[in-house]
Amino acid sequence: MALVAVAATSAFAQKEIKEANNLLKKGQFTEALQMVEPLKNAPTAAEKAAAWNMVSEIYWKQFSDIQTKQLENQVRKVNEPYDTLAMHRAAVSALEAALKCDEFDCQPNEKGKVKPQFRTANVSKFQQGRLNSINAGQFDFNQKNYEQAFKDFAIYVDSHNSSLFEGIDLKDQYYHEIAYFASLAAYNYKDWPNVVKYAKIASENPEKAKDATEILVFAKKETIKTHADTLEYIEMLKDANNKFPDDQRYSAWIGDYYLQSASNDELLKWAEDEIQKDPNNKFAYTYKGEALRLSQKWDEAVECYKKAAELDPTYVVAPYQAGLCLNSKAIELKDKLADKKTGMLTKENLAKIKEVLTESKNFLEKVREADPDRAQVNWAYALYQVYYSLGDEKAKELEAIVGGN
Repeated sequence: MALVAVAATSAFAQKEIKEANNLLKKGQFTEALQMVEPLKNAPTAAEKAAAWNMVSEIYWKQFSDIQTKQLENQVRKVNEPYDTLAMHRAAVSALEAALKCDEFDCQPNEKGKVKPQFRTANVSKFQQGRLNSINAGQFDFNQKNYEQAFKDFAIYVDSHNSSLFEGIDLKDQYYHEIAYFASLAAYNYKDWPNVVKYAKIASENPEKAKDATEILVFAKKETIKTHADTLEYIEMLKDANNKFPDDQRYSAWIGDYYLQSASNDELLKWAEDEIQKDPNNKFAYTYKGEALRLSQKWDEAVECYKKAAELDPTYVVAPYQAGLCLNSKAIELKDKLADKKTGMLTKENLAKIKEVLTESKNFLEKVREADPDRAQVNWAYALYQVYYSLGDEKAKELEAIVGGN
């Protein structure tokens, strides 16, 4: 009785698939999919494989028909409308169904033997056809549909190691690059586990390792919750800094951490170690300057900022910090030189203070010239203070800006 039931079910499945195929030939894709949908839950692996194969055929035909219209437009140089979104969705769905088909197609039959029925045809189709999922990913990424873009890119990456292509050298030159884009898409909608999963795949290729490391670091920073997470993040920064010394951003981010979380002595030691490793590291000189400034070693700090500015004349942070440092030096000098009873300054001492303020002004005016819109640093208030202290009429120019802030 059991054998009769299985045989009857199998005959039913064959009939439904045949009918779905007839609908497919008529271009009735939705109806064909509806016809085959119940067979995904058929009792045997062979029937499930047949059902998923039919689903793949339906989507592939839908994709092919739309792609043909696209190619005809290019050849004829016309712009007849076609459904780009449906084309990309169908391409990805066809590959997805083919992979699902192979899961069941390579399961042992009732005699315990593995005899795939659909693998050869699907390999022939999707060995190159899977490239269409890259086009789909690019389309969805450009549309800022990042979650779908991730699915598009991820299925390309995942299919690389699927059973469907077992024993086949795919010669997959895009594998690691698309893994990076899968990670980037996941990053854009904050799917952190998949960011890490696909970035690690991308990092296996030396050409993508730098980009992948960057996104891994960003993802770690976004997910910091505990002190242990922070320490792990810093170790990642240090590791990245050692692997990619030419990318000085890692040095800057480590410096930020030490500036905010450590003592001045620790910050100074780290900065000096970085300078010893790379004398052209502008960030290391800047953070050394910060450590010295916080220790009120004004002149030594300014020399560090000057060195950073020499290394990169476009780096406005360094002269800005130098200006702030000299402003602080002028305030300290005024308190030191003023008469203890009256608070007044001698002409000679006032000249000393103005000399420091003028040097601060020179730095800050260079910053203003290089960054007029204050996109990198907000120099307005510091420069206003210097102008005001010097009695410079230019202070009036900045009153509106300072007041607006």
